[in-house]
Amino acid sequence: MRYAGRADWGPAHRRWLSTYAFDSAWQQLAFEEHRRTIEDRLAQCARLEAALREAVVNWHFYPAVLGLQTMRGVQFTTAVGMLAELGDLSRFEHPRQLMAWLGVTPSEHSSGDRRRQGSITKTGNSYARKLLVEAAWSYRHPARVSPDIQRRHEGLPKAIIDRAWDAQVRLCRRYRKLAARGKNANIAVVATARELAGFIWDISRLSMSLAVSEEAPAV
Repeated sequence: MRYAGRADWGPAHRRWLSTYAFDSAWQQLAFEEHRRTIEDRLAQCARLEAALREAVVNWHFYPAVLGLQTMRGVQFTTAVGMLAELGDLSRFEHPRQLMAWLGVTPSEHSSGDRRRQGSITKTGNSYARKLLVEAAWSYRHPARVSPDIQRRHEGLPKAIIDRAWDAQVRLCRRYRKLAARGKNANIAVVATARELAGFIWDISRLSMSLAVSEEAPAV
């Protein structure tokens, strides 16, 4: 049985599933148990996200959480997960250090005067790398500010919003150029993710810096 719309577990997809019925009572029983399990997990995710949204307001990195959400593909749980794994980004003096730590830099094989680059190293934090690559997939599409991203921009400094737009324009163009050259989609996305790490480094540090300057007492 195939759903005609987007099978993304969104409201429309789940409504269709809830009304579907099999002829066999045993098939229906198995189907309902599977569906109920998924609904329970989605409800659990919603409860945990609500608790996280309440707790993160008092987190030292909360300004960076807000700043990262100005970017395409970086929603609340991605921003929190990324910062929880990365910690204080000021320990990386250059974005290339963060890229290497995330394991998204090409491996190198040298022999004499020859230098050949291979697949990414995949060293460092695998969970942060997974979040990064998942976010990078959104840059396959043309640059635009969706209503959801617009809501995440509310109340944030213009400098951060402008930097997020610069990132989107550059990364969307980067993916399209690689795709036009015939690069495999996965390779193009990983290359985009590598540059995305640089913008994450920049916007996180900028967000924390602006937050500190706002808290500083007037002289």
